[in-house]
Amino acid sequence: MTTQPLEERTFLPDDGERLAPVMSFLEAHERRWGAAAKPSYALVGTDEGDRIELPADVHQALKQVVAALLAGRAVTIAPHSMTLTSQQAADLLGVSRPTVKRLIEKNELPAERIGTRHRLKLDDVLDYREARRRRQYDALAETAVDVSIEEDPADVERHLREARHLAAERYRGKRNS
Repeated sequence: MTTQPLEERTFLPDDGERLAPVMSFLEAHERRWGAAAKPSYALVGTDEGDRIELPADVHQALKQVVAALLAGRAVTIAPHSMTLTSQQAADLLGVSRPTVKRLIEKNELPAERIGTRHRLKLDDVLDYREARRRRQYDALAETAVDVSIEEDPADVERHLREARHLAAERYRGKRNS
């Protein structure tokens, strides 16, 4: 068997009928055993004895791929080096390279300087991305306004204005510190 080179590849959903039994099997197994039993998953070949146990993280990845494809979504698998350039980190975070440089300078994103270039650990970039998402969701939750259909539109507008004002104050406070 030849292995494919490590390159980014996107898989498109094609046949939900073939994937549905896979997802059904995985869900039934989780419902039956939950976290109590340590599940064991394997790849099985055509010859007797052709079987290899899958590590838990590979099983999780396969499960996510199947779920996404079943939902009609494309899945991109993009192998990453354990160290990234600032441009690769920027691409992963969805920001510009100068933004990554600023994050490094402000010590918000750890990096090692090699000559004139920075190298970032993949784990650090992923941790930063997760922390940034958590902060964004927290900020959204803090500025959420419950609106009732019976509520006076002027009151709703006032609540929204107050929420925007609080968010702006919080943002200015973080920028100045």
